[in-house]
Amino acid sequence: MPAVNQTEAAPMASAGAAVIRVEDAHKYYDLGETRVHALRGVSIVIGQGEFVAIMGASGSGKSTFMNMLGCLVRLISGRYLLEGIDVAHHDKRALALIRNQKIGFVFQGFNLLARTTALENTALPTLYTKIDKAERGKRAAEALAMVGLADHAQHFPSQMSGGQQQRVAVARALVNRPSILLADEPTGNLDTRSGSEIMQIIEQLNRSGIALLIVTHDPAIGSRAQRHLMLRDGKLVSDRSDQGT
Repeated sequence: MPAVNQTEAAPMASAGAAVIRVEDAHKYYDLGETRVHALRGVSIVIGQGEFVAIMGASGSGKSTFMNMLGCLVRLISGRYLLEGIDVAHHDKRALALIRNQKIGFVFQGFNLLARTTALENTALPTLYTKIDKAERGKRAAEALAMVGLADHAQHFPSQMSGGQQQRVAVARALVNRPSILLADEPTGNLDTRSGSEIMQIIEQLNRSGIALLIVTHDPAIGSRAQRHLMLRDGKLVSDRSDQGT
């Protein structure tokens, strides 16, 4: 892929108002006497409803970038604005609230509670909101219906296939009605058929207006995105859109 400089790597988002704006982001970790510069001046704008694949080799900075977008790590320098909110000005408690309200997470591991039903697993993020119990149950049921598991609400993880468990994880990510869905290798633990079904579900969610950012090593998964970011050694080296923007 052709290299781009950091100013070229931050085009105005075309899919809608910017939900993510990153400006000259730097992040490093000190590991003993070694300093790992995980992000090196990354700048990007992502609009509402975009489907973006984040790709790169191991150690390229993908995970750090995703964790930064999810408000899980703080930058050393630069700015990150999430729907116009400069997250650097918020403490851990405020960041947790922002994550809970605005971001849904889907991981390679399903991370479901074994002794908790699909409905209860889905409802977990609502426990940290001010909505009442009845509304929490309603939202969880609606989220399960969105991923085709309305009739599995009372099933435990041990009673479901891997694909079904990942659907529950997607429902859990949606229950607070986020504007952004961050998915880290969401099909990595699934067979080809189940992985394709999960991708169809999250693509449908993306078409409904949710911005979708997916970290993947799989070119077949990455090719489904409208926009592709390539990271190498902590730098954004390519920003390619299938729509030519």
